Amino acid sequence: MRVLCFFSLLIALSIPTAEAATYSIKQDQNLAAAISAAAAGDVLLIAPGTYRANLHIDKPLTLRAADSRKRPLIDGGNQGDVIRVIAPDVVLDGLIVRNSGGDLGAQNAGVYIQPGAHRAVVRNCDFSYTLFGLWIEKSNDVLIENNLITGKRDYASAQRGNGIQLYNTERAKIIGNNISFVRDGIYVDVSHHALFAKNRMHRVRYGTHYMTSYYNVWEDNDTYENRGGLALMEVRNQIVRRNRAWSNSDHGIMLRTIQDSVIENNVVAKNVRGFFIYDAEYNVLRNNLVIANRVGIHLAAGSYRNEVYNNDFIRNRDQIRYVAARDQTWGQKGANFWSNYVGWDQDGDGRGDIPYEASDAIDRVVWRYPLSKLLLNSPAVQTLHMVARQFPVLRAPSIVENNPMMQPHYKDWEHWVNCDGDQCARH
Repeated sequence: MRVLCFFSLLIALSIPTAEAATYSIKQDQNLAAAISAAAAGDVLLIAPGTYRANLHIDKPLTLRAADSRKRPLIDGGNQGDVIRVIAPDVVLDGLIVRNSGGDLGAQNAGVYIQPGAHRAVVRNCDFSYTLFGLWIEKSNDVLIENNLITGKRDYASAQRGNGIQLYNTERAKIIGNNISFVRDGIYVDVSHHALFAKNRMHRVRYGTHYMTSYYNVWEDNDTYENRGGLALMEVRNQIVRRNRAWSNSDHGIMLRTIQDSVIENNVVAKNVRGFFIYDAEYNVLRNNLVIANRVGIHLAAGSYRNEVYNNDFIRNRDQIRYVAARDQTWGQKGANFWSNYVGWDQDGDGRGDIPYEASDAIDRVVWRYPLSKLLLNSPAVQTLHMVARQFPVLRAPSIVENNPMMQPHYKDWEHWVNCDGDQCARH
């Protein structure tokens, strides 16, 4: 009996396994039928042309443009999802995906990656007139790379979907995507250990709307001409580095209810508020350039116990908007630069000899009563500023730095004063 089992095993091992095949799909073929007939692991090379279809991919397949210069167009006819990915290990490469349905309740998308469709790859695709570009739900290890996503731009902002929506995922990589005319560029909820890098989000509500997600990296992203740039809320253990946020009508980078994170080497320029920091503790903010914003940093809701050093605050109308019950001292690990500092450096060590205070009681009056700005340049108000700094009875709690830098760390800061629109991104 043992000999028989041994020979049966040898026979089973000697039977050749089916190998993945590559098929060329012509424009006059039925693409949905070709997907149904394909075996797991096959590659479908799709010829240029328009394919009117709503596809369901229920096995591991690769759908790739046969010619990267003339890409195939998959048109969903403004109904449902254009492509729904059901199986794991599906690759979509070099396609044009157009005309999803417009039902927010049904979450119609250009590509809907449903729960369990792990390791999906969507790269080098164009999404045109889709409600959601990509909806990714409970699917891990996805790669979404180098896609162009534009939404239903004739819809009101609140009626559009998001460019890329992640829900309850692990280890996603969202890299090099260009997203515009959607509701939020990248919407992230309960998704951890992800990388978001080199994406460009513009002309949307929030470049990123991001909640309840941990251990993620945001780096080298551009967010501009939105209502808000990066909005990171109710999160911890984030690395936020080398991002650039400019010309947003509210904030450049929002840090709301965030802990144990590092925010470094970012540029926030020409926003109404550069940083909006609310209920943030135990974070490190270092080496950031905060320039030409209406308010450099709006700090509120008990945002104490953060380390803030080696930053440049240049030409912001209000460097800091800070209302709290006690002072905060910044710059203990490295001096910040403040362009409106009026102290001196008598010993020549590159740091000021007298403390810098970011705001006083008169600033508080201006924040509460904006019309009082009409009097800011009057001799009386300037005298009140001086008196408030000299007499503790009139002093308001402030951000204080004992020995600020005399020169900025960021050498090419003037670019961010002079650039405009898309040209800022080319820096």
